[in-house]
Amino acid sequence: MALSNEFFRKYGVMPARFVSVNADEMALSEHVEEFSQRLIFCILLFFVTTIVCFTDIKQIVKIFQAPAIGIKFLQFAPGEYFFASLKIATFCGTLAASPLIIYQVLLYILPGMTKSERDLILPMTLSSGLLFGIGLIFSYFFLVPAALNFFIGYSSDIVEPFWSFDQYFNFISILIFVTGLAFQIPVLQVILGLLGVFSGRNMLSIWNTLWLGQL
Repeated sequence: MALSNEFFRKYGVMPARFVSVNADEMALSEHVEEFSQRLIFCILLFFVTTIVCFTDIKQIVKIFQAPAIGIKFLQFAPGEYFFASLKIATFCGTLAASPLIIYQVLLYILPGMTKSERDLILPMTLSSGLLFGIGLIFSYFFLVPAALNFFIGYSSDIVEPFWSFDQYFNFISILIFVTGLAFQIPVLQVILGLLGVFSGRNMLSIWNTLWLGQL
């Protein structure tokens, strides 16, 4: 630092190496500040959406209970419904906040990408979000009723269908979320193809093998 000050007094400019180091430090500090601001925004957004969902939790619970036609739910422990309500609010709040959280992540990483990378990640992100939403809807309207009907019919002659609401929510939330993840397979296939991990012919042969194995 003393050498840099002496150089400045003698020649009237700072050394090029010192200027570049200062620029890098400023750029790093700006990135850290931006990251912290976006992180705080995402955390606040998550809490706001979760609180909003909790304030209207009875209507949301009715939506989750709708596929279980003719089922009576019981509370097997003190506070079970309350803690289940907290989980439901957290689950729905996360789903509601995820588009804006992903948007904040994109705003942070896109400036550091090349044009070709941006042209790739934007369609992939939009496609992934759309497919995830379709997976959630498909699971709620088709998979969940089919699974519940199967389990109810399988045990109808032996046991009465009295279910714990907390365990029911765990089952339905995992099924819905996993189905949404399963709908990400086409996006994953496209990414692996673009990266050269698998070619289209290899993927087709794998699908043919799986199809024949199921038959």
